[in-house]
Amino acid sequence: MAQDDRNLEAARKNWEAKKLAPALKRGAERKKSFTTSSGIDVKRTYEPEDLNGFDFVSNLGFPGEYPFTRGVQPTMYRGRLWTMRQYAGFGTAEESNRRYRYLFEQGQTGLSVAFDLPTQMGRDADHPLASGEVGRVGVSICSLADMETLLDALPLDKISTSMTINATAAILLALYLVTAERRKVGWDKVNGTIQNDVLKEYIARGTYIYPPQGSMRIITDIFGFASKEVPNWNTISISGYHIREAGSTAAQELAFTLADGIAYVEAALKAGLEVDQFASRLSFFFNVHNNFFEEIAKFRAARRLWAKIMKERFGAKDERSMMLRFHSQTAGSTLTAQQVDNNIIRVTLQALAAVLGGTQSLHTNSKDEALALPSESSVLLALRTQQLIAHESDVADTIDPLGGSYYVESLTNELEKKALDYIATIDEMGGAVAAIERGYMQREIQNAAYLYQREIETRERIIVGVNQFTAGGEPPSDILKVNPELEEKQCRSVARVRAERNAEAATAALAEVERAARDGSNLMPPIVDAVRNWCTTGEISDAMRKVFGEYKPVNTL
Repeated sequence: MAQDDRNLEAARKNWEAKKLAPALKRGAERKKSFTTSSGIDVKRTYEPEDLNGFDFVSNLGFPGEYPFTRGVQPTMYRGRLWTMRQYAGFGTAEESNRRYRYLFEQGQTGLSVAFDLPTQMGRDADHPLASGEVGRVGVSICSLADMETLLDALPLDKISTSMTINATAAILLALYLVTAERRKVGWDKVNGTIQNDVLKEYIARGTYIYPPQGSMRIITDIFGFASKEVPNWNTISISGYHIREAGSTAAQELAFTLADGIAYVEAALKAGLEVDQFASRLSFFFNVHNNFFEEIAKFRAARRLWAKIMKERFGAKDERSMMLRFHSQTAGSTLTAQQVDNNIIRVTLQALAAVLGGTQSLHTNSKDEALALPSESSVLLALRTQQLIAHESDVADTIDPLGGSYYVESLTNELEKKALDYIATIDEMGGAVAAIERGYMQREIQNAAYLYQREIETRERIIVGVNQFTAGGEPPSDILKVNPELEEKQCRSVARVRAERNAEAATAALAEVERAARDGSNLMPPIVDAVRNWCTTGEISDAMRKVFGEYKPVNTL
C-alpha cells in the first residue's frame, strides 16, 4: 500500500472513531439505506479508492475527443449555449404557429413540434378514430396546407426544427421538405430532427402503426434518403425519455435507449449503408429526473458508452459517428397536480442537471402540465428558467464542472456497468426487437414503476405536496383549454384539400407509395411525391398499412 493510501486509511479510521461513531450514537441517519433510482448504494463519502483503476485519459479525457465523457464539443457552452427548444403545439396549425412566433420573440432558439394523437397514429382529423382527439395533445397536421400554415413566417434556412413524431415520421419529414421546397429553401439548408424512434413506442409509449419489421424498413429508408438529400437533418432521435416516463430507472433508460440505437445501426448496415455514412446524424433524447447527481452521471456514461459501442462494435472511423448528441427534457412524470408552483423548483433542478451533464438541447416543462397543455404565461416562465441558468448562474463557464468528483465519477462508472449488463442480456435474446417481442424491457419497466410507486405510498420516498407537506396550494385557474370547435374546422380543412386537388394525380401517387412498400424500393421519394400531390397523412399511412399491416402488442403480464 502506497504512503498516500496508508495516510488516507488512517485518516478515515480516525474520522470514523472520533466523529462518525459519536454522531451515530446520538441519533440514527434519516434512512437505513441510501440508493439511487437504479439501486446503486450511495456511500457517506467518496474517496480516491472508489476510483481504483481510473485512468484520466481513457475514462475521462478532454471535451470534444473520444470517449466524449466530458462533452462532444471542445468548448461546449463557452462557445455556444445549448439550444433552448420549448416543446409546443396544440389545436390547429394556425394557433400553434402563433405560439411558436411568440416563443421565438421571447428568446427561444429552436422549434420543437408536438403533434396530436391522430397525426401520430396516421389518421386524418375526419377519421372516426380521431374523434375527440384532434388538436388535444399537439397540433393536427393532415396535409401540406397544414404544414405550410404551421411554419408560416419562420425562417426554415435559419432555425433548427425538432418534430416529436415516430410512426408517421417519414410523412412529416416529407411535408417539411416540400414546404421548404415551395419557399425556395434548398434541402441542404434545412436543419432539424425527427424523433423516428418506433422501438421505444412498442416498449413504453404506444403510438405505433406497423409491426417492427415494417417500421424498421421505413426508418432505414429515411436514413438512406436523408444521407444523400438532406445532409444536415438528424434522421432519428433515439428516445429514452418515454422509457423513463413509463417508470424505468436511470440505468434502464440508458441501457434500453442504447440497445434501441444498436438495433437501428444494425438495421441500417443490413440495408447496405456504411456506418460512417449515417451514424453522425443519429441523435438521442433523454429524460432529466429528480436524482440530481445520478442524472448528471447518466449523461456522462451515455456519451462514453455510445462512443465505445460505435468504435469497438461497429468499427466507426469518423469521430462524429461516435458522438452521442442529445436533447433532454425535464421529467413530466415528476410534475404534480397538487401545489403546481412546486413544479417550478423541480424543473429548475432538473434543467440544471441537464446542463451540468452536457446536453445540446433542452426543453423545460411548464408548471401546469400535470393539468393541461401549458398556458402562455407558464411556458414563458419555463423558458426564462433556462435563460436564468444560462446567463445568471455562470455554470456554463467551465466544461464538465463535476468531472473528477469522486462521487460523480463513481456513479458514472456504476451506471455504465449496469447498462452494459442489460445490453448483454438483450443481445443474448437476439437484440432489441426480439427483446421487445418477448416483452422483456416492458416487464423490467413495469417492475421498476411498481417499486417506485410503492415507495411513495409507504412514504419511503417523499413527494412534496403529495404524500407530505400537503397543506396549501390552490389549482391554477388559467389552464389552457382547446376549443372543441377546432376539430370541426380541421375536418372541413382536410375535406377541402381533397376536393380541390387533382384526384387522379393523388390516386397515382398513393399507388406508388404502396408499390414501393411491396417491392422494397426506398419509400421516401414516393412519399415526397404524394405530399406534392396533396395526399393526406392518413392516406399515405393507409397505403403502407395495406402492405405492412398493423401491430398488435404482446401481453407482458
